[in-house]
Amino acid sequence: MAEEQGTNGAAEPINAGDDAAVQVGIVAQYVKDLSFENPNAPAVYQWQSQPQMDVQFNIGAQMVGEDMHEVVLKIEITAKATEGTAFQAELLYAGLFAIKSLPADQLQPFLLAEAPRILFPFARRVIADASLDAGFPPLMLDPIDFAGLYMQQQGQMLGGPPAGQA
Repeated sequence: MAEEQGTNGAAEPINAGDDAAVQVGIVAQYVKDLSFENPNAPAVYQWQSQPQMDVQFNIGAQMVGEDMHEVVLKIEITAKATEGTAFQAELLYAGLFAIKSLPADQLQPFLLAEAPRILFPFARRVIADASLDAGFPPLMLDPIDFAGLYMQQQGQMLGGPPAGQA
């Protein structure tokens, strides 16, 4: 899908040739829910072992009005050390997207691959700030290839071979 990204991170309208111009824009981005638990404070700050991170992602999309879609990134993080749970975090970070004239076969790939790619850097910053505010080093999540994950999921749903196998 060909689109240009504006200076504010929003996708800008693109021209689909002779068809009506496809218009995609971010109406709003917001924290829908944020939870950060530090169950072993203050002892956790004296632990010597490095916590192991378990990071889970989920993407949801729903139509919330005419030509309006909400995309939600759900990020769950559990940091466990040998002494116990260092912290648990859960973030629901959402974006409200206005989408007009996008062909039906491109809507799902946009909502489940491109929109999360646009939202992720902002969600990543919220997680980093929350971990820093809780007294831990900022947790900088690795970049995610949402398009690759979408393609892999589509392949599995269609009964194709697992990723990496041809």
